[in-house]
Amino acid sequence: MRYAVILICLAGPAVAQSGGSTVELPTGCNAYLTVQSESCSVDHHFTCEGDPAGHQRRVSMDEQGLTYVGEIDAETQWISSFQVLSGHRERLESDPAEPASLSDLIEYGVDDYDFRTLSSEIGDTRYVGQDTLTGRQITIDGVTLDETTYDITAYDEAGNEIWSAQGNEFISRDWRMFISGTGTVTTPNGSFERANRPVEFIFPGEPGFLSPNPKHGCGVAISSADFLKENHHDHL
Repeated sequence: MRYAVILICLAGPAVAQSGGSTVELPTGCNAYLTVQSESCSVDHHFTCEGDPAGHQRRVSMDEQGLTYVGEIDAETQWISSFQVLSGHRERLESDPAEPASLSDLIEYGVDDYDFRTLSSEIGDTRYVGQDTLTGRQITIDGVTLDETTYDITAYDEAGNEIWSAQGNEFISRDWRMFISGTGTVTTPNGSFERANRPVEFIFPGEPGFLSPNPKHGCGVAISSADFLKENHHDHL
């Protein structure tokens, strides 16, 4: 693993990953879902006592260890995140111009957003985009999800485009979260395809729940745009 022991604090509870067979959550935090995805990643979703109502957290791992820690609210707004590989943190500004709203997406079939995240390491980033329900539902490993299209662009503090992405994702109405899908990411260095659809949904008491080891698509070369797979709604 990348680290024998990892202890990361992100505006609240810590997450510890040891050499054992499961991810260890701090006291007061309870995991409810593990997702094994096709691009050699595994996500663990959990809630913690003391967080505002509707907030939930996620940690993501690859073959080498922990890659991401994040928190969203009930509307899937990115409250805070920590990108392990780059070592930078981001937090949502206090008064977004157009907050992301899962409720609007479900009710109206479309949601526009325009918000900034603040970071002492990389500066402020503005995200502008739109999510749309396609009207198609898909069942993966017994879980029914609603398909979306997305179109998102990230800008730096000077207004320069950093990257943009378009493609399809999914939402879970029950869990009130976005789940990765497929798409194309465009950066100043070119365009790259990304694919990280879920393969398995694992629940408490089932084999593989809270496993730190990804199972699918490992050992395959990863696109240089793969770091962006954490940077849409599900990814926080």
